[in-house]
Amino acid sequence: MFLRGGRTISVLTVGAATTVMAALTPATAFAAGDPLQPYAQQRLRWERCDTGHPAAFECAKVKVPLDYGDPGGRKIDLAISRIKAGSARERHGVLLMNPGGPGGPGLTMPVEMEPLLPTEVRERFDLIGFDPRGVGQSSPIGCDLTGDEQTFHHPYDAGTFEKDVARARTVADKCWAKAGDVLPHITTRNTARDMDVVRAALGERKISYFGHSYGTYLGAVYTQMFPRRSDRFVLDSALDPALAWRGLFRGWSAGAELAFTRWTEWAAARNATYGLGSTQAEVRKTYWELIARADHTPVPVQGGTLSGGAIRSQYGAFVHVETVTPWIVALKTAAAGGSPAPATPTAAMVPDSVPVRTADTGAGAAAFGADVPSDNASAVVWAVFCGDSRSWPRDPEQYRQDAIRDQAKYPLAGDLGANIQPCAFWKSAGSEPATAVSNDVNALIVQNQWDPQATLAMAQGMRRALQGARMVTVAGGEGHGVVVAGPSCADASVTRYLTTGRLPAKDLTC
Repeated sequence: MFLRGGRTISVLTVGAATTVMAALTPATAFAAGDPLQPYAQQRLRWERCDTGHPAAFECAKVKVPLDYGDPGGRKIDLAISRIKAGSARERHGVLLMNPGGPGGPGLTMPVEMEPLLPTEVRERFDLIGFDPRGVGQSSPIGCDLTGDEQTFHHPYDAGTFEKDVARARTVADKCWAKAGDVLPHITTRNTARDMDVVRAALGERKISYFGHSYGTYLGAVYTQMFPRRSDRFVLDSALDPALAWRGLFRGWSAGAELAFTRWTEWAAARNATYGLGSTQAEVRKTYWELIARADHTPVPVQGGTLSGGAIRSQYGAFVHVETVTPWIVALKTAAAGGSPAPATPTAAMVPDSVPVRTADTGAGAAAFGADVPSDNASAVVWAVFCGDSRSWPRDPEQYRQDAIRDQAKYPLAGDLGANIQPCAFWKSAGSEPATAVSNDVNALIVQNQWDPQATLAMAQGMRRALQGARMVTVAGGEGHGVVVAGPSCADASVTRYLTTGRLPAKDLTC
């Protein structure tokens, strides 16, 4: 779940630099005798990130242990960035930020988020970005995956299932052969521990936080592990921590079916314009006839063809009814011999919950810095999803049965979410128990009603886990992201919370 917009990850450059030693107190450092104490005392060398960003945008590297079970052992670099608070007098602290993923680079988030935050928030917080361990400029990993191996959704078919099993096994084998020395340590819990080292190295007693999508789960895990160090946490487009992680894949299907049903009603009411059918049943029939035809003869699109499964894999677009409907019309025309259709409804409509492969986005190593593997996002996705949780079955037959069952219940995307994934063959799946999130830490959840990836049901699961939180739901909101998408009716609650610490008195719908 990435922020879009052609992000270029900054590479630390040589320039005028300042060395800062945070003034540590017992409250900001680790407890006496804690083996992590030396990490709190490290010197941060802040430099201008690059000439393509404002001089106020600074970068530094923080040392963290690769293995928190052996903090005196191997160390890795964590790239962090900041834009200082606008007012020294009004400054409240630091606001760490994560864009999602997992696998999403966050080093440039201060620059990206600064225009989206009101002045009173920018005055109070140092905006802190970071690339999580294994990502971008933070000791990145790769698996040498092909484009097909970086594709996350594969429709279930009895005739191709063995191929799907072989692909999943190959991805796991490649990752362990290429990065097996670090894979067991690329987990959400370790990223949360990294955040706490950053807190201490910055000389802060507590951190505030903004997380989008997967970043909401990361934030929730931090509050569970470090509740006394958690200040003001804004969780934008939240995931249900109880679904980590196979439950998340399967959980998309129910939301997709609701959005699809809503779309058929919308399109039927506009049959005179689009010609897809005058009733919901007719629109549904038109769509499934298109899918069947595309599975037999892939539909010509700009740059290639799309099978029925490939068309279905963009199920997240159905929440954007005005965008997806012309695309379905164009696919129908192309299938009947007309001009090739666009390959996607729009680039922004590609599901954001998992990174799409490089060939689909045009992004590559150049977008992340020459030293970052082109499959970095995919490698980190599987490291986190597989390493976080023991919820992935080991028996391929279980995936087959679940795909058949979910396909019958949720025809649009049930098999896409339930089909076999590399986690079935991951060597260290669940090296730590999954984090059970249940606390009363202060937090604010903001959520679009029709978010296709962090669905409303998922956000409600996060709300149940965080008993001290409040939730603001944007009625009719369709995108994957509230604050990150720009102005909305939730903004006032976010601003009030970040500037005063006061949550709404109750959950709201606006």
